[in-house]
Amino acid sequence: MQKSMPFAIPATVLAVVALSLGGCATKGFVRQQVGVEDGKLHATDTQVAAQGSTLQTHEAHLGQLDQNTREALERAEAAGKLAEGKFLYSMVLSDDSVKFPVDGTQLSTEAQTRLMDFVQKLKTDNKNVYLEIQGHTDNIGPKSLNERLGEERADAVRLFMNQQGVALNRMATISYGDSSPVASNKSRDGRAQNRRVVVIVLS
Repeated sequence: MQKSMPFAIPATVLAVVALSLGGCATKGFVRQQVGVEDGKLHATDTQVAAQGSTLQTHEAHLGQLDQNTREALERAEAAGKLAEGKFLYSMVLSDDSVKFPVDGTQLSTEAQTRLMDFVQKLKTDNKNVYLEIQGHTDNIGPKSLNERLGEERADAVRLFMNQQGVALNRMATISYGDSSPVASNKSRDGRAQNRRVVVIVLS
């Protein structure tokens, strides 16, 4: 018995050392894994912060747009038509030379020229854009007639732009009728300004 003791003690010591080393290795592994998870958490926090910043920028951008443009953007987003959900610019056919006649939907030569230039700009920009064409009227006549007239004016613009090469599925029309005037309907000039088509360009 006494002769075997010297050999038993080193074996016990080795066992303790082995366990200690195993414990150190386990702690090191845990620290490594915690570091990895902390890195992932930091990356997630950064991503969330970036998305929050993007959302705030988007909301601020929306706040700068007029009501009709905001509505156009919301409709396009709801329909899944946008890649970025951005308003780019708009064109209004309401200058003296292109105003619509009372109860009329025919595009003047000047209006057609402006639309051809507008289509060329779209092609030059080479953007995958989406257009909402909004028809407006003055307040002469019943609302039902004005809503139909606004739609027909928007349709006239959409058809002409399609003939110039813009795909129909990239354009939508809506009529505001006489509900969104930009001038007083109490004067002839004001009513002429309200007879218009607005083309909203979104991406």
